[in-house]
Amino acid sequence: MARARPDERTALSRHRTGARSSRRKRGLIRRFGIVLPAAVFALVAVIGVAVGGKVFAPVSGAFDAVQAIEMVPGSHTMATLEAEREQLIAMTAAARTLDVVAKPKLASPAEVAAANPSTGTGTASAGTGGGGVVYVTSTPPNPGTAQSIAYNMMASFGFDPKTFFGCLVDIWNRESGWRYDAENASGAYGIPQALPGSKMSSAGADWQTNPATQIAWGLGYIKNIYGDPCKAWAFEEANGYY
Repeated sequence: MARARPDERTALSRHRTGARSSRRKRGLIRRFGIVLPAAVFALVAVIGVAVGGKVFAPVSGAFDAVQAIEMVPGSHTMATLEAEREQLIAMTAAARTLDVVAKPKLASPAEVAAANPSTGTGTASAGTGGGGVVYVTSTPPNPGTAQSIAYNMMASFGFDPKTFFGCLVDIWNRESGWRYDAENASGAYGIPQALPGSKMSSAGADWQTNPATQIAWGLGYIKNIYGDPCKAWAFEEANGYY
């Protein structure tokens, strides 16, 4: 077998070395062709997330939203949004400075009458009748309540509800709170606090449970003893009972 001469061996070595170098170059180009675009895309994504986070971060953050907006020159939409956000922050801060000093207190019809003894126009007002008796006008109560039953029943006993209902409310607010099952240790019972409660059986056998029966008996009692609810209320005020 013939041996290659030195110059032939050198040429063959260079050929092999050149082939390996060419393969390495092609491998590097392929790797850089994939890695470089991916790196650029990742860098752009990181910058976008950072800028977005700074734009929508609270004002108290290290990076103010105004600075982020300045990074996008000529952005009218972003400037408008920032103005609206600052206005909302100011309104929220102002709302937090409000303090509740006290809850409103409603005056009873009698207190309104005492404070306005000379008024007598419209509803929910008061006037003074003969003998210093205060007449308190009132608006109709909520339907379906015991007070509504009394309001609608008063005319049948000769009482104008616009004139006398306020006084009736005062009496039975104090006596029973308008509860049909209100019971006193003395034996008084029901909305009008009849003593004893069995007196109301003259108005109906269901006197223990029916507010309408109790109210009818109470209105009749007030008419027979005092003449009208406001005179009964004046007596209640002076004596603590009626």
